[in-house]
Amino acid sequence: MAWAVVPLGLMIGLIFGAIPGMQTSMAMAIFLPATLYMDFLSAMLFLTAIFTGGGFGGGISSILIGIPGTSTAVATTFDGYPMTRKGQHNEALGAALFSSCVGMLFSYVILFLTIGFLASFVLNFGPLEMLMVALWGVTLIGILGGKSFSKGLLAGLFGLLLGTIGTSPIGVTRGTFGIPDLLDGIPVVPAMLGLFAVSELISLTQRDYIVGSEDSRRLNFGRIIAGFGMAMRYPGTLLQGSVMGALIGAIPGVGSSVSNLASYAEARRRDPNPESFGQGNPKGVVAAESANSSSEGGSMVTLLALGLPGGGGTAVMLAAFAAHNITGGPKFIRDQTDIVYAIILGNMAQAFLLLLLGLFTIHFISALVKVPIRYLTAAVLVMSVTGAYALTGNMLGPYVLIAFGALGWLMRRFNYSIAAMVVGLLMGSLCDTNLVYVYQISGGDWQYLFERPLALALALLLVVCVAVVPMLRWYRGLSAAAAQAGRKPA
Repeated sequence: MAWAVVPLGLMIGLIFGAIPGMQTSMAMAIFLPATLYMDFLSAMLFLTAIFTGGGFGGGISSILIGIPGTSTAVATTFDGYPMTRKGQHNEALGAALFSSCVGMLFSYVILFLTIGFLASFVLNFGPLEMLMVALWGVTLIGILGGKSFSKGLLAGLFGLLLGTIGTSPIGVTRGTFGIPDLLDGIPVVPAMLGLFAVSELISLTQRDYIVGSEDSRRLNFGRIIAGFGMAMRYPGTLLQGSVMGALIGAIPGVGSSVSNLASYAEARRRDPNPESFGQGNPKGVVAAESANSSSEGGSMVTLLALGLPGGGGTAVMLAAFAAHNITGGPKFIRDQTDIVYAIILGNMAQAFLLLLLGLFTIHFISALVKVPIRYLTAAVLVMSVTGAYALTGNMLGPYVLIAFGALGWLMRRFNYSIAAMVVGLLMGSLCDTNLVYVYQISGGDWQYLFERPLALALALLLVVCVAVVPMLRWYRGLSAAAAQAGRKPA
């Protein structure tokens, strides 16, 4: 019974993840009642299968139409979609699938070996550490923001400001303009769909197909397999994404949205040719997809070891725990060790099943590149509006979609980073809440930072991102200019 529900869960996750606006956590919530008729192990494997399928499914639309199916696949669009525009959609999908499976398998192997240690390590993260991690995530946008560090940082800070709209942790209402629907803040997913989908649709209307060449639009199963080999050529990037995803995913409230972007940023920083990122570099796809899939294993650490949800998906799993009268945490690990390791080993097997099912699925889903733009844009716009309405249950979702679509078009026109805006929007509430907690704990004394070595290390990393990286870029620019001047004939 436990294995019978896994393929179904993977297919549900792949489908929901690939449709912009249909979040993986939404699919898990919809099918949660079905788990009441299963035993606990079957219920957990079913929900984790949806979680696993959705982790890769979000990358499918990111690669094919440049619109992330989920917030965890934002960085996948940066190089995945340019590869599609160059006719390399088969290779990009193959590389993404292989990287996702490797990252997921790696994270669960690490979880299997170190669940006790990782659980104690995560306990060291207090509000100050969480604040530093969130701020560090926002500063990464300077690296992701293209050639202009300042525009990337400004876009991220503006997103951070928008993320604080609504009722603050101390009960103060901010930035709602008297609109009751904004008391809970701006709905992130409709805003993200507007920034990515609507603004991209405007530019797509000038083309007949996503891929111009008819030969490049042809589907080729062999080229999808070749994408596996493309990912294997970058073992260092695969390992880096898997490690970063597992570590960041274990931090409650941060999860795969940050790991996806952080891994991409680090891969770009370490690459000898960082300017190639955003132009269709396979390393960008490998780094992003390995990280967002490995973060699943990391998020299971907090769920199994601490009984805390790391994000929306694990929050639904926590509801399944409650439905079966089970409480996660150290007592759960001690008393039901066999169930814990069965869940971990079952998810290792899911990585191989995803490889097989993903191959079958993406071969047909990649037919999107053969659809004329006039049909594709209409279909994506309808799905985006429908998804935005379904998420909010009222017209706020479509209104936010349209408003952020217009904002996204302006940002594209004046070369501001949309990714930076999304990161800031995602981190706004997290920064706001933890800043209040830090102030309450420290009493406003800034020397409290020196009492937290881990937070101090993260603060130093933040300074490096803000100060050192722009200086290095400036120095490289001077060096390049000097070298070019030296090559000019007298």
